[in-house]
This record gives sequence, structure tokens and C-alpha cells, in this order.
Amino acid sequence: MNRYEQAAAYHHKGFNCCQSVLAAYTDLTGLSEQASFDLGGGFGAGAQTGELCGAITGAILTLGMLTPVDAEDPVGSKRRTGKLAKEFQKRFQEKFGDLRCHPLLKREIQATEETPAAQELDLTNRCDILIVSAVEIIEEMRGEN
Repeated sequence: MNRYEQAAAYHHKGFNCCQSVLAAYTDLTGLSEQASFDLGGGFGAGAQTGELCGAITGAILTLGMLTPVDAEDPVGSKRRTGKLAKEFQKRFQEKFGDLRCHPLLKREIQATEETPAAQELDLTNRCDILIVSAVEIIEEMRGEN
């Protein structure tokens, strides 16, 4: 099962968007599956406020885990991770037009050429598409660094 399929499978089991993205990277983050579920548990449904999409928070947590803090340069580390978070959000917004859960849930979101992994998996659930697309953006960014 590839990373996209794994993320969608977690969501189908009932895990939230953040948990599903974060848990798809346990092999790289060093977090256990359980720790990923525990850490991401409060971030579903925009941290229960309808604000920042859980797929985005899961991606930002993942990117942070993939770029560990340098204790000798915490300010530089913070800037590096912040830059990744901003870039991720820029790409996500370009694809979906918003970063907030509540407005995203009101949109008609379909798998298209803009979301090739979701299209390949024939996903129709908007959250599945957002989750898989978040993983797709992480993978694009990983390939660039």
C-alpha cells in the first residue's frame, strides 16, 4: 500500500484528516502510529472550530518532523519550518481555494488532473481528496529538497 492509499485507509477507518496525513509518514517521522493518532487527535474539523483544515495541520506537523530543530540554531530552524508551512499552505490554497475546514466542506471538491493521486485512487469523498492531496503536496516538496 502506498502512502496515498494508506492515508485514505486511515480516514476510512475513522481517523480525522490530521491523523490520517501524519500517520502515513510514521516510517519517516519516527512517530509510532499510536503517537500520530494521539498527536493529531484534536486537530480534526479545523481543531473543532472549522478553521485550518486538519489535512493541512497534519502536513505541517509532518513537515516539522521531517526537518528537525537544530538546538544550536533554533531561530534558523523555526524560520526553515515556517517557510515550509507557508509554502505548503500556498500550494494547498492554489488547488482548493481555501485553507479553512468549514468553507472547504461546503465546496464541491472532486478528484481532477490537479489532484492526480486522488484521481488515480478514484476518490469521491472531499476529505479523502484533501488528505491525499496534502500527502501529494508533501511528496512534491520532499522531492524538491
